[in-house]
Amino acid sequence: MSALFPALAAAADRPALRFGAGPTTTYAELARAAGALTARLAGTGRVAVWATPTTETAVAVVAALLAGVPVVPLNPRTGARELAHIVGDSAPGAVLAGPGDALPDGLAEVPRIDVESSVAETDGPRVEEPTEPSDPEAPALIVYTSGTTGPPKGVVLSRRAVAASLDALAEAWAWTGDDVLVHGLPLFHVHGLVLGVIGPLRRGGELRHLGGFSVEGVAKELGDGGGTMLFGVPTMYHRIAEALPHDPALVRALAGARLLVSGSAALPVPDHERITAATGRTVIERYGMSETLMNTSVPVGSGPRPGSVGLPLRGVELRLVYEDDEDGGGVVDARDGETIGEVQVRGPNLFSAYLNRPEATAAAFTGDGWFRTGDMAVREADGFVRLVGRRATDLIKSGGYKIGAGEIENALLDHPEVREAAVTGAPDPDLGERIVAWVVPADPDRPPAPDALAAHVAGLLAPHKRPREVRFLAALPRNDMGKILKKALAENAEDSEARRG
Repeated sequence: MSALFPALAAAADRPALRFGAGPTTTYAELARAAGALTARLAGTGRVAVWATPTTETAVAVVAALLAGVPVVPLNPRTGARELAHIVGDSAPGAVLAGPGDALPDGLAEVPRIDVESSVAETDGPRVEEPTEPSDPEAPALIVYTSGTTGPPKGVVLSRRAVAASLDALAEAWAWTGDDVLVHGLPLFHVHGLVLGVIGPLRRGGELRHLGGFSVEGVAKELGDGGGTMLFGVPTMYHRIAEALPHDPALVRALAGARLLVSGSAALPVPDHERITAATGRTVIERYGMSETLMNTSVPVGSGPRPGSVGLPLRGVELRLVYEDDEDGGGVVDARDGETIGEVQVRGPNLFSAYLNRPEATAAAFTGDGWFRTGDMAVREADGFVRLVGRRATDLIKSGGYKIGAGEIENALLDHPEVREAAVTGAPDPDLGERIVAWVVPADPDRPPAPDALAAHVAGLLAPHKRPREVRFLAALPRNDMGKILKKALAENAEDSEARRG
């Protein structure tokens, strides 16, 4: 396997990264800073990184990977109980942080190493030839899951998985060292860290991190800043779509971008359509998760595919399986755009194990090595995959039908009086489960009539897919990546206004 950062020495004085309004760091400067830190990491076993959106975080991750030390990214917003679990489970030998970072009490017993983002040429070694570990199965990252079904699990990602996933994306997206990537994603997650930091550095290109997402920042970096690619999550693209009618500079900036990518959750079809209508550019979606990195993507040049996450990436095998036969006998290959099955994948992009959880690791795979994602999808005639939601929260069994929440959410968002929407199932003595719509009205003082929303959905989809109950909220609960927390909706049902449709 090639080194993770083959461009680190070769790119020399080319720009490597910039965070917010800070200075640009060249590849030579990054190599010196990472080289100086690498020498201090010997014997640490694994290191935690206080993952703020800063140059120090990028230096820390690059240095640890050069040294062959697994990285445990820490979300600075993690609560005390969850942080204690992650630290106890991963047992880092040190925590890497910027000199000015105030760390919580939960890290008080972990030795701290301050990361310097700039090292004078006379003070630090330059990485003339990256001296990375040669074992492709060596752990590179331990990324913790969101913990929605129990304590967060540490997902062990090998160097092989990281390299394979990024190289497959480079092929699908024609991603090269000439690209300038723009994003404002957090760096404790696969999307922002693996794709958004390691990705451009592996290609020899440049990262322009916004520091924190803003529509103004996107317009600036994609416009006069020369950015060619934008990574974002649906919440970010929704804000962009809302701003486009009033911001000609933003329209020009997006129209000039080579690639707009959305991930981490489904981008609603109405936002796809608004962005394309205003800019002539298509937002492409890809599909992945912590355990698999990236599985599929809409390839560059394939045309508009709103609602689709594309085709399996190079090296990734994907199948759909009926829920009542997960070991292969119920494999679905209908390719009719209707038959729902669970997505199962295998390939070089898969994680190695859940840290300290052999039983959970074994349960996550079928007997023949396929990883059970828990995501439900359909396949179109041309092989493109369309996700309909998570098996645990988005597959609704109502009146003998299997219904995906995602298509109902898109139908609701097509209604002019709906700003945001989520769909869940609730126990029903007659239907088994009834469809519940959670709606943020465009005008909070004049919410749409539930009957009108139900009729709107029935007219676009089918009568059995209409919501039987509508609940109005001021905002939908979301996590740091913009994903809707559907379990929180169910838990807070009594706090919302329920109306039967």
